[in-house]
Amino acid sequence: MAAAAVEEPPSSLTSTPEDEHEFPLPAVLTYPSSTPPTLITQGAEARLYKTTYLLPSIPSALKYRPPKPWRHPVLDARLTRHRILAEARILVKCRREGVPVPAVYAADESAGWLMMEWIGGAPARVGINEWLQRRKESEEAQGHDGDATPVTGDKEEDKDLVALMRRIGSAVGRMHKVGIVHGDLTTSNMMLRPWEEGKGPSNGHAATHDGLLDGDIIIIDFGLASQSTSDEDRAVDLYVLERAFASTHSRAEGLFTAVLESGYREAFKQAPVVLKKLEEVRMRGRKRSMIG
Repeated sequence: MAAAAVEEPPSSLTSTPEDEHEFPLPAVLTYPSSTPPTLITQGAEARLYKTTYLLPSIPSALKYRPPKPWRHPVLDARLTRHRILAEARILVKCRREGVPVPAVYAADESAGWLMMEWIGGAPARVGINEWLQRRKESEEAQGHDGDATPVTGDKEEDKDLVALMRRIGSAVGRMHKVGIVHGDLTTSNMMLRPWEEGKGPSNGHAATHDGLLDGDIIIIDFGLASQSTSDEDRAVDLYVLERAFASTHSRAEGLFTAVLESGYREAFKQAPVVLKKLEEVRMRGRKRSMIG
């Protein structure tokens, strides 16, 4: 489940009587607000709504964990309470320590919801894929096979993606530095929040000409996160991101090691130990793939 802004909801999620019956609103969203709440996405455990319940001028993201009818009611209530509180505490700790995550506005663990800052912009996954698609079309127009040419970061036109990868590495490094392991690191769980007008990029890079890869990295969806200072846990976190990146952006897979790890090293002093452990995790992953 994403914990902040994501792509516009598909038409199948627009409000209809059938939808309202199938997805009853949490009680907090049944009170009057300036605009009706919008269901953004739904996963197995939770739903994400966009709402202006707190203030008409401030949209917020409400993550709701509805009751699970297949669980014993007492067990379900305990699990929901634990997961809401755990995610809220992790977000508050990250925010206090300067990690780029959404702010927590309110929570009701008994009712199963957590209200957070709404992060504008698009997921990093969307920006990267659009950039890769435009790169492919440009190369095909020049008579090259766009799919056959990997993005290595060596060319001048690669600098925007290289800068974004460094920002991702830096954000993950800052998170690991404060003892938080995300548990589900993907480019879908990283938002590109647009830079404020007149404000330069926080990493010192110039804005891109098309704006696809512009913005600060905000890490979202801490539903599987935990507090840990284990180098093994941090390495597994990086391995999950590496495999997700290779799967989602296979053409730019080669950038992961060289570029993302450089941003990670700059933000986290213990990075060399974690990256060495990452090599061990990779070896275990390859062995498991060969064995099946």
